[in-house]
Amino acid sequence: MASTDPEHREGEENTLAEDEDTGAQIAPIVKLEEVAVSTGEEDEDPVLDLKAKLYRFDKEGNQWKERGTGSVKFLKHKVTGKVRLVMRQSKTLKICANHLIIAGMTVQEHAGNDKSCVWHATDFADEELKDELFCIRFASVENCKTFMETFQEVAESQNTQEENKDASATAEALEKLSVEEKNKDKAKEEAPAASTEAKTESKEENDKKEEEKAEDSSA
Repeated sequence: MASTDPEHREGEENTLAEDEDTGAQIAPIVKLEEVAVSTGEEDEDPVLDLKAKLYRFDKEGNQWKERGTGSVKFLKHKVTGKVRLVMRQSKTLKICANHLIIAGMTVQEHAGNDKSCVWHATDFADEELKDELFCIRFASVENCKTFMETFQEVAESQNTQEENKDASATAEALEKLSVEEKNKDKAKEEAPAASTEAKTESKEENDKKEEEKAEDSSA
């Protein structure tokens, strides 16, 4: 039933008038251009990406301090194969952890809490290298296990890479040494031959000189 209240009807008419599309187009006052934003992760492939809360141990205060809540990633460089751990806060995107996962690093469960784990690292989040003890807490046990397993796999793979590099360096050194030895042997073989040729040429020159002397004497 329609309202007979004049004020109510006038309000309805005003609302309809405000909602009515006039079809007019209003040009923006300021034109904004798209700007490419570099994250520093363009040359890396994500290995892991999980939501978590990060803490660092404050040695002076002897207590854990929260670093932020956000996304923790393992990023593998497309060329070098090195993997780093990067974590940014959700809203501000501020980096709260940034370090390489290197051979020999370990991660372990924190004080019997199966949703948290701890590890040591030389971190560069504050744009200077610092030895840090980190603790990270996940929403589920599964995510924590995934993080720990991936962490250990990456650390072991880096160890394998170092071994492969050492093996390659050794192979290159041996190959270089082998080439040098071959060149020395070749030089030794060529030296007597050159000496024999020199002696032959010297004998021929002497014989020629003797013949010339004999001709001069007979003349």
